[in-house]
Amino acid sequence: MVTPIDPTSSAFLLVENRSMPMHVGGLQLFEKPEGAGPDYVRTMYEEMRDVSDVSPLFLKHPHRSVKTGGQLVWQPDELFDAEHHVRHSALPQPGRYRELFELCSRLHSTRLAWERPLWESHVIEGLSDDRIAMYTKVHHSLVDGVSAMRLLQSVLSTDPDERDMSAFWAAEARPRRKKDKKEGATGGAQSLPEVPLAVLKNTMGTAMSIAADAAGMPGAFVRTLARGARNEASSVSFHAPRTIFNQTITGSRRFAADEWELERLQAIGKATGTTVNDVVLAMTAGAIRQYLLELGALPDDPLVAMVPVGLNAKQSHVASAEGGNAVGSVMVPLATDLEDPLDRLDRIHVAMTDGKEALSTMTPAQILAMTAIGQLPAIVPPLLNMHGIVRPAYNLIISNVPGPRTTHYWNGAKLVGTYPLSIPINGMALNITCTSYDGRIGFGLTGCRRTVPRLQRLLTFLDEEVIALEKGAGVL
Repeated sequence: MVTPIDPTSSAFLLVENRSMPMHVGGLQLFEKPEGAGPDYVRTMYEEMRDVSDVSPLFLKHPHRSVKTGGQLVWQPDELFDAEHHVRHSALPQPGRYRELFELCSRLHSTRLAWERPLWESHVIEGLSDDRIAMYTKVHHSLVDGVSAMRLLQSVLSTDPDERDMSAFWAAEARPRRKKDKKEGATGGAQSLPEVPLAVLKNTMGTAMSIAADAAGMPGAFVRTLARGARNEASSVSFHAPRTIFNQTITGSRRFAADEWELERLQAIGKATGTTVNDVVLAMTAGAIRQYLLELGALPDDPLVAMVPVGLNAKQSHVASAEGGNAVGSVMVPLATDLEDPLDRLDRIHVAMTDGKEALSTMTPAQILAMTAIGQLPAIVPPLLNMHGIVRPAYNLIISNVPGPRTTHYWNGAKLVGTYPLSIPINGMALNITCTSYDGRIGFGLTGCRRTVPRLQRLLTFLDEEVIALEKGAGVL
């Protein structure tokens, strides 16, 4: 069945070019179950490849022609080739994570072809520690980054003995047990998020509230612009300096990843009266500062990060950083002009607190509108080839996506790590996304291979920054 593609998804398709593939990705690491034989990885691949009934979401591809009046539509793939989408790869010797990240970098650089469904999954063996890697990419027109991670995690189980589990692209999900629902309700990834009752009630009242939202929009707009002009955290920024990240990019990508114990970040937060997300931002700020200093490219003014903030569209219309059914953004000065790690953390904490308080004065509709306005300076210059003429809206994107809190398995294979890969765009050559899992937090760094040289050095600086924050907070 041919169906029109919605405007948002169409935009992700139309803006794409060789330099800007518009897919999100994920890298997962598994440990083989005890007693796994030499053919375990091959069998794992074949079970994923030979799914008998693929979900319609993963069987459609974009199409437009004279017959569609030039409109983009989703068209079912009548010649679906499972072996094209599900692949089996092996790393060259010596099978270090360096080789794995190089492979993921190359795979993430390649555009997904419109004549096929817009996704791929690669089962990768050959790691020196005998782990199995799985790299998956899905076009942003199908799902966003958060939804993609949840899809990948939705087929996992907390039971190491469970078998007969399908790949995430299978049409029929495995039966849900009570403990799966409980896990999902407490922050796990066993089930996709349900629509809260409050949202349903709000939906019924949407038509009645449009006038009120529209009436409040001018005031919200003025307040947002005023905060941005004063260089305070809001959805709009006017003070981001020019950096090496804010240039035209190429299509080649470099990916690097690592993880840290969540308990370490929580200890820093507890000792300093800040949140884990504040500590993540401070870690990143310190690492970026050291990285740019090493390259002799640190600007005098502090860098600004665009930080997505989840919103709970409850009847109170109060924003929440805990997630929800809408996403706003806060432009956060990263205090990269300050030398002391604790001073940077304190400055970031104040900015995040002020930014979320500013969002709490607006309804979700107003927040989304202000966020869209805040993105215009990042979108328009690349389209008009105005790099270097206007200041960037922000310097990089830093996201923190909560994941499962407990150990998960796929047909007995233990998930031991999960790392997101994101989308650099023209004028925004570096994207940092984090996700928590089983007491750890994984950082996925995705950058333009040419514009962001020696990207892996950021991992070293991130580790050094954690230690510096621990020493400063007195928890080491």
